[in-house]
Formats: sequence, structure tokens, C-alpha cells
Amino acid sequence: MSDYLLAGQGSELERLLLQSEVWEPTGRRLLEQLGADGHGRRALDVGCGALGWLRLLSAWAGDTGSVLGTDVDADLLGCAATVAERDKLLNVRLLVDDLFASALQRRGFDLVHARLMIAPLGRAEEQLSSHLSLLAPGGVLVLEEPDCSSWSFDGPVPATQRLLALLADAFRAAGGDMNAGRSLPELLHARGLTPRVRTESVDLPPGHPFLRAPLAMAASLRPRLTALAGADELDALLVDAEAELSAPDRRGTTFTLVQAWARV
Repeated sequence: MSDYLLAGQGSELERLLLQSEVWEPTGRRLLEQLGADGHGRRALDVGCGALGWLRLLSAWAGDTGSVLGTDVDADLLGCAATVAERDKLLNVRLLVDDLFASALQRRGFDLVHARLMIAPLGRAEEQLSSHLSLLAPGGVLVLEEPDCSSWSFDGPVPATQRLLALLADAFRAAGGDMNAGRSLPELLHARGLTPRVRTESVDLPPGHPFLRAPLAMAASLRPRLTALAGADELDALLVDAEAELSAPDRRGTTFTLVQAWARV
């Protein structure tokens, strides 16, 4: 579990649920661009965490299709199971699975989706090989990764900016890349695929809970951030960033979500 940058942290549950809610409309728009419904198809959400694309894919696959959500963290899948039961996602099942040693059926899925998996793990070629091995002929691979150049906040927020830079350092130290979305088209082209790409960011009005996303990520990565900055400096930085992001008139813009998809 320690190889997975953001796995195994209790604070991840709320962060991942909120993240899924924020980006769900963006995912829905991508599925609409695929140009065909998925009724009767088999869909896989790799690293779905607490929710991921499960609701979207459940509607896409319909009553005659099936959706499998996988993750290495059984606790997060427990949360996903609660959501699936609450929302009556009857065509969804969940399974603990490691994408680097997957036990899933090869060529067993018509759509494979993975969101924000390359950025923290930094093993893009291995991840892509795993995803492609699970796709049936004619299937579609959908990848979503960040480009943090748009992640900003109105007004001066020096502590928050320092925290974002520290988070980027923590990703790099673990082999990851918080701007992994920029390389998605090249990554897919190199495998002989012809990707389509769309990008989207979300405006965050005052009081939006996703304004605090840097603080939530810092909670999950605290041991790594402490190793980079020291506990005292980190604690002072978090106090200042909290004050900046809690300002009643604070607005912001999320990182850009780069969506790339291709048919194999």
C-alpha cells in the first residue's frame, strides 16, 4: 500500500467523495461525446475509490450492462458500496484489485476509465499497459489527469501557493507529476492510438468546499510534506493557508482536468 501516494489515509474518504461530485458533470459530458450509449456493455473504473465514475457508468451501461469498480483500498470500496446501495446502482460490483498485478479478465471490458491515477503514481507506461490489456477489441480507454496551471485563487494567497508548490514537490519525490494531464495525448499516440482530448476547469464560488482541496491533500500527504518542510513549518503554513482559503469572499478555479480517450 505504501507505493500508492494517496492510499491508506483516513482523510482520503471525504476528499475523494467531494472530488467525484465536483468532476461528475465533466465526466458526463465526455460520455455524451462518445456518441453512443453503453447499454449492454461492460465498463471498468480503475481506482474508483469512494465513488469515481460508478454512477456515470451505471447509467451508461444500463440494466443489461455491468460496471466493475476496483481499488487497492478495501475501506474506500466499502464507502463506494454504501453509495452504490443508496443510489440503487444495481449493475455495479466492487473488487479489491491492484492494477500492477491485476487478476481481472484480459480483454474483458468495453470501456476502461481511470482518473487521477498517473499523477500520484508516476508509472504511466505500466499503467497504460495494464489498462489496454483489459480492453476488448473496439473498446474505449478514458484517462483523466490534472494540469495545475489553472489552479488559482482570487486575491493574494501566498501560504496556499507555497502549499501547492510543496504538494507538487511531494508528488515529484514519489515519482509522480501533478501536471500529468499535459502528457496524455503523447502517451496515447506513442501506443499507436488516436486520442481525442477535452479540458475543463471549475469555478469555485465563496464557500465552495473544494476551495479547501489543497488542505485536504496536505492532510493525506502529511508525512511526506513533513519530510520536505519540517513539522513546525508545515503546521504554520497550514494555519495561514486555512485562513486564506476560509476568507468569506475567496473565490477560485480548480486545476484543469485533461480528458483523453481513444478506441483500441
